Amino acid sequence: YYIVMHVLFIHSTWTTASVEKLSLTTSGCPLVIQCRNFRVVHFVVPRERDCHDIYSSLLRLLRPVGYEELYAFSYNPKQNDQQREEGWQLIDLGAEFERMGVPCDQWQLTDVNRHYKVCETYPRDLYVPITASKPIIVGSSKFRSKGRFPVLTYFYQEKKAAVCRCSQPLSGFSARCLEDESLLQAISKANHNSRFVYVMDTRPKLNALANRAAGKGYENEDNYSNIRFQFVGIENIHVMRSSLQKLLEVVGTRSLSMSDYLVGLESCGWLRHIKAVVDAAIFLTKAVTVEGASVLVHCSDGWDRTAQVCSLGALLMDPYYRTVKGFMVLIEKDWISFGHKFADRCDQLDGDPKEVSPIFTQFLECVWQLTEQFPQAFEFSEWFLLQIHEHVHSCQYGNFLGNNQRQREELQLRERTHSLWAFLMSEKQNYLNPFYSPAYSEAHPVLEPSTLPYHFKRQTEASGSLLVQTSELSAGWLPGGGIPRAGSGQESCVLRAQFSHAPQL
Repeated sequence: YYIVMHVLFIHSTWTTASVEKLSLTTSGCPLVIQCRNFRVVHFVVPRERDCHDIYSSLLRLLRPVGYEELYAFSYNPKQNDQQREEGWQLIDLGAEFERMGVPCDQWQLTDVNRHYKVCETYPRDLYVPITASKPIIVGSSKFRSKGRFPVLTYFYQEKKAAVCRCSQPLSGFSARCLEDESLLQAISKANHNSRFVYVMDTRPKLNALANRAAGKGYENEDNYSNIRFQFVGIENIHVMRSSLQKLLEVVGTRSLSMSDYLVGLESCGWLRHIKAVVDAAIFLTKAVTVEGASVLVHCSDGWDRTAQVCSLGALLMDPYYRTVKGFMVLIEKDWISFGHKFADRCDQLDGDPKEVSPIFTQFLECVWQLTEQFPQAFEFSEWFLLQIHEHVHSCQYGNFLGNNQRQREELQLRERTHSLWAFLMSEKQNYLNPFYSPAYSEAHPVLEPSTLPYHFKRQTEASGSLLVQTSELSAGWLPGGGIPRAGSGQESCVLRAQFSHAPQL
């Protein structure tokens, strides 16, 4: 709005990460707002007292201490209760497992966790081998970190191969658990096409060895005769947090030479970590689709790197997950349902900063890399990924609030908040990829990406990272090389970029 001597910028943002008040200048008092979607907004407030009042108010609002303070609980899109419930019913994970072909003669739905008594961070409904009795399941849960015992997350019907997930065993240097060994044996026998199960430990081997000293660790192949063990070496949440911070420092520096810019991008290591996650998903996909082997994936607690690898592997194996609706189902299944700690990792409440880490952001970056390599295979564009990333941090919808399903039920999110999926489906046309070809997916149901330098998006390219693009959009310019936008997405990005140049409040 233009009024006498002033320009008023009105723009809603629910993704504020930090606010900083800089030293007074001749123009006024600078105020810098950093957003969780990597936008940085600079204001200059003419009077220092006004700037201090704004700064104090923002600080007070920035660190909510309870979930009810989040925007989702006050957001009102003028829907009645029936419309709200229909939005939540859009994703049905029971129907999703039926689509995979489960339950079947080898896999069953168990009610052992119906009241969250066995594992409070798992969902109620879990699928296990039909030969796995409740005593075996309970015994295995006591031998796994946080009680997260091996369960089914994806079933590849063509080869009858299963992708299962869990947390690390409490094995230390010599402990063993007969029930846990029996459960892995049951997973192996559920697949008649293979005599063994791959166990993918997504951690670097040194990290897993260090955990042994704390009574945790990894499976001993002498005790699990039916497994083949594989470390894939994805770094922990602290390394990823540091890497992202370094990346944002590089792309936020305006006066770097091109050589210094490229050196900074290389040293932050962000795309090396992205490559490690994609490589792990490739290994998983080949084990299932080529060898016909079942795979058990875990990290430490089974809710960070495990979620990345399982979901990305399913995306490579199943064209359904490369559609708009299917991608929502995938996130609901492997991230929300299985207890990725969105509240902690995305810093929703005033908590431990060491628990914050861009794990889900990395997953979206990996997916974007695949959309760049296979533009015909994905129904959705990069703007769909950016919108999801926006609302993971905005707390406008209830889907990502909390750390697990039990917490969400206690918060009564289905009754008190609205679902993001309904909103995205109502705007589906805005997120469609014009290059998408269903015929391509029929001809290439399993994607075989390459992470070699000449295939993988490199840091030397202007659009070599989805996050770099987002940050650059905030700086007010559009990088080349992106997927053409559909609908109104481009207009909104231009408006966001213009907002970032607001000189005064």
